[in-house]
Amino acid sequence: MTPITMVDGRRIALSNLDKVLYPETGFTKGEVLHYYATVAEPLLAHIHNRPVSFLRYPDGPDGQLFFTKNPPPGTPAWVKTTPVPRSEDLSAEQVVVADMPSLMWAANLVVEFHTPQWPAGSPAVADRMVIDLDPGPPATVVECCAAALWLRDRLAADGLHAYAKTSGSKGMHLAVPLEPTPSEHVSAYAKQLAQEAERELPDLVVHRMAKALRPGKVFVDHSQNAAAKTTAAPYTLRARARPTVSAPVSWAEVEGCRNPADLVFLADDIAPRLARDGDLFGPLSDPDRAGRLPGGRS
Repeated sequence: MTPITMVDGRRIALSNLDKVLYPETGFTKGEVLHYYATVAEPLLAHIHNRPVSFLRYPDGPDGQLFFTKNPPPGTPAWVKTTPVPRSEDLSAEQVVVADMPSLMWAANLVVEFHTPQWPAGSPAVADRMVIDLDPGPPATVVECCAAALWLRDRLAADGLHAYAKTSGSKGMHLAVPLEPTPSEHVSAYAKQLAQEAERELPDLVVHRMAKALRPGKVFVDHSQNAAAKTTAAPYTLRARARPTVSAPVSWAEVEGCRNPADLVFLADDIAPRLARDGDLFGPLSDPDRAGRLPGGRS
């Protein structure tokens, strides 16, 4: 019988809690649920009022993976949704994970959480910019850190604050809080920034996705600022060989990174980090940190 758990007054069926999802470490589905409960406060803060897309991996990262924007079949009536019209479906909706019951319901599906750079109700009006740093082997996150430090300083010259997190895979993400700005303007600025980084750091950075250009360099991916794109949320688990997390990191950690292992964080690492450092992405929610793009684009 599937156990039923009460979470803040909501009945949630939690299934297969002993199922091993990450065979390399023996990390189970029950531990996935425990992890998400542990990081609920900062995770909910960062996905607050944002339509969520799910990358589901119910049989672990070696099983079938599928990405879904529509509310999954069987979504409870009490789970909040928001209209997100798409060209192929003007009546489309997506889940908004608004509280602990919704989070536990979603975690039971075994998911990565992905969100756009704009909040519900304001499609294509971004309050975040994201830069995805993707290393082409033999480059690693170490080279991403070097690119991130240049980008941090370049953004600061435009009056913008950048915050770093691991992707939970092999790269890094930089997030920048913005005053509400049309996504197309954010995308244009991010592209210009990537092009400038390539001009200034030609041995380190490329701004185009072509595989032939990427070996040994960091691809500065600006494309995730398009309104239709999403990015792995802070604190989400990733569908990788081990239960890695897209974890916020300090600039001191970025500056001190000398080995790729320095910036690999597993689920069990996050609670101690939160206890020690708090939420390093917390300033993203501070309106005083929100910047305006150069040229007054907003």
